[in-house]
Amino acid sequence: MAEIHGNTEGVRKTLLEEMETLYDYPIGRDEFLPEELGSAMASLSARINREIAVYIARSGRVMDVTIGTVDNVELADVRLRRNEARLSGVRCIHTHPGGSAELSDVDLSALKTLMLDAMCAIGVSAQGQATGVSAAFHGIQDQEGQPELTLMVALPDIPQEEWMARILVSDSIRSDAQLETKSEQERALIVGLSRVEDLDELEALCESIGLIVVGRSAQLKTRPDPATYVGSGKAQEIALEAQALQADAVIVDDELTNAQQNNLESTLGLKVLDRTTLILEIFAQRATTHEGKLQVELAQLNYRASRLIGKGLVLSRITSGVGTRTRGPGESKLEMDRRYIRGRINALRGELDELVKQRALRRRNRERSAVPVVALVGYTNAGKSSLLNRLSGADVYVENLLFATLDAVSRRMVLPDGGEFILVDSVGFISKLPTELVEAFHSTLEEAVLADVLVLVHDAANPEWMEERRVVNHVLSSLGADTQPRIEVLNKWDLVGRDAMPELPGALQVSAHTGEGMEELLQAISATLRTQETSVQVLVPFADYGALHELRSVGRLENEEHLDSGTLVTVAGPVQGIHRVLAKYQLNQAL
Repeated sequence: MAEIHGNTEGVRKTLLEEMETLYDYPIGRDEFLPEELGSAMASLSARINREIAVYIARSGRVMDVTIGTVDNVELADVRLRRNEARLSGVRCIHTHPGGSAELSDVDLSALKTLMLDAMCAIGVSAQGQATGVSAAFHGIQDQEGQPELTLMVALPDIPQEEWMARILVSDSIRSDAQLETKSEQERALIVGLSRVEDLDELEALCESIGLIVVGRSAQLKTRPDPATYVGSGKAQEIALEAQALQADAVIVDDELTNAQQNNLESTLGLKVLDRTTLILEIFAQRATTHEGKLQVELAQLNYRASRLIGKGLVLSRITSGVGTRTRGPGESKLEMDRRYIRGRINALRGELDELVKQRALRRRNRERSAVPVVALVGYTNAGKSSLLNRLSGADVYVENLLFATLDAVSRRMVLPDGGEFILVDSVGFISKLPTELVEAFHSTLEEAVLADVLVLVHDAANPEWMEERRVVNHVLSSLGADTQPRIEVLNKWDLVGRDAMPELPGALQVSAHTGEGMEELLQAISATLRTQETSVQVLVPFADYGALHELRSVGRLENEEHLDSGTLVTVAGPVQGIHRVLAKYQLNQAL
């Protein structure tokens, strides 16, 4: 017989028997909290003046009913999964006698500690009526442990399918993409359709996320097998190899279709992740700013949405037709996933659009002040952030990892001749960069597209630097950043061996680590910016003396001569900035 747990002392037997009926309430898989169950909990809670907690599994089965005190209830660990990094598969619904449905800090802490699917509170009036309902879910980007809270709603107005979809999507993304970096790291076997040595970058990506690569398996194929990516025979070989190496996961150096991933996992008996999922997860771990986190979540959801569309096409062929009256549970879950993802994508795009407007405003302010922008671009881990730190004295995070920094960083720089520019460090590029990331990070990449000068930074110590340069040029071309003046830099020159010195006509040889070549780089930036400048001579009347200050801010005063009618100056600087000041004060160039 079902048992009521917790603080049962003093509760009449008839009430305990009535509470036992809570175990019998029918709950559909797409129902978060049936109105009848919520009303019964509110009535019982008011009658005993204590909190009541009900644990519900995703199947709809009520697993536990517990009584607390007037202001708290002891929450049990009732997880249905042994993997503590995954959601438990159980949601907690509990009452708050006193009227408030607001979740407490203790509630939110229990959500995280017990890895509950969701934490939900029902406010209860003295008369036993539900005054409102609120819920909290795990954030998809849960790096800081901050849950996502819903608005308070009336009990009959709970968006049942939407809240269930919120659980399913969050857990699915954790299942697909979350790689745990525990003290005992996961062991990975990496697989590709190329030479074994071509998997160096995939191994570096794995190491960036904390995986230990225990082996490589390569097969030269012109195109992936549509069913298993590598072919059924090779898949059997990989299964044996993974078993011998005690691998926990197999990482594939391309983007897999749903069918390929499912078939591989079935054959290997292991978790299989593709290159896109791996890069998305690295970005999720590395993003630190609010905008960066929004961009990563958007990329993850766009990727998942594209895969759901594929599943939907298959499901529609299977479940539609004569005699199909109801949707199966798989299709219902699919529709809920789609609905949540569409809504979340629209919300994220709205937030990012606002940030784009703010960035555009800052950019217009820079343009009005005529301060040019110089962008550092290049392959990931080429040393762009180290170069920014060396040139500007900044303290941007640097580590020998792919995508160590994601968020655009800018610093105001002063040249030896007095000129100024904004130095911008942007996200690094990589081969097979997921389309979803390019779309999500488009506003950040715009800093490179709209820069006045591009500094292309290459890792001269990497034997593959020429191939990386080709990838960078391809990405820049696809972004429309192929018209600005360029300065090419061979970084990490201190690590280059004498027998392997790369050659690139016109490129500067620098080392962000030792400082070698920094003066030459600044001189090159100064010279390049000057090619976009003009020099004019103008008489500034004493009545318009403020114009002198503005001319100094947009350019360099190369000569000043004080006359009876004012000051005759020669100013050099950006054409747009100088002519803006002249127009503002209605000044004419001296003949």
